[in-house]
Amino acid sequence: MNSNTVAPSKILVTGASGFVGSHLVAYLMAQGHQVRVCSRQAWPTAPTNNIVVGNIHAHTDWKAALKDIEVVIHCAARVHIMNDTAADPLSAFREVNRDASVRLAQQAAEAGVKQLIYLSSVKVNGEMTEHGKPFTESDIPGPTDPYGISKYEAEQALLAIGEQTALKVTIIRPPLVYGAGVGANFLSLLRWVKKGIPLPLGAIHNRRSFVFVKNLVSFISHCILKPAAYQQSYLISDDHDLSTTDLLKAAAEAQQVSARLLPIPADWISAVATLVGKKSISDRLCMSLQVDISKAKNQLQWQAPYSVAEGLRECTKLNNTPHH
Repeated sequence: MNSNTVAPSKILVTGASGFVGSHLVAYLMAQGHQVRVCSRQAWPTAPTNNIVVGNIHAHTDWKAALKDIEVVIHCAARVHIMNDTAADPLSAFREVNRDASVRLAQQAAEAGVKQLIYLSSVKVNGEMTEHGKPFTESDIPGPTDPYGISKYEAEQALLAIGEQTALKVTIIRPPLVYGAGVGANFLSLLRWVKKGIPLPLGAIHNRRSFVFVKNLVSFISHCILKPAAYQQSYLISDDHDLSTTDLLKAAAEAQQVSARLLPIPADWISAVATLVGKKSISDRLCMSLQVDISKAKNQLQWQAPYSVAEGLRECTKLNNTPHH
């Protein structure tokens, strides 16, 4: 048992088949919690008691899933989509991320649930930080895209329910989460480094916060039934920020290869990316996005149990397993 172990509870995890959710369920079960999971459709390989709720929205019936539950950890979401095909993306995000979450919280309060832990996003704070000043929980939120806006609106609505009922709410805003099973652009970068593909990212002097999925689930677990965490919001990370260049070097070291990084100035990369319609990708590679996790460390006495190097080693080891 480690220092983050908490007394066993009856916990409902939504979004349990997703990247974070699957790691979280395994972690909670290893700690001895009684875990129930929700899924959109039948999940034959669910590791524990599974309730099917279908597509989630403002009218989802969560009652069966909430029976006898003490803590809800709400990971289910319509996630950030690079090329969204929805006719009205903001409405589509609001339906899942705000309206379904509000419905869940209302029914959780009625069912006597003690705490709802909501997995939000650093995008509630904004897309980038400047002048070496990390985001903090007390900053004025600045979401810019439909995903971030829907998450911010959900946070506000959930905290209001927490003020009006016995259900207490805890908000967690992670930056980019990586680990075994990560997909999208992070996985692509790892694979390019592994293959020795030259990348024009050898002179990027930004600072970015990341969080290894096992650090994130450790913190989520650390918030369970902690009165200090009630009606609070937390930014979370590995507590070790990296430039994109340093990240790629660390990823190469984790994979025991040499990073082939060309020292192209960030301004050049941004200019070319803008010309070819890829400015959002170059911004993520070249701009800074840092979070200050002092509140999590000081208020809840939490420390990240894994280093960035440990996280990258596990991430690369499992994500680069050959497929036959």
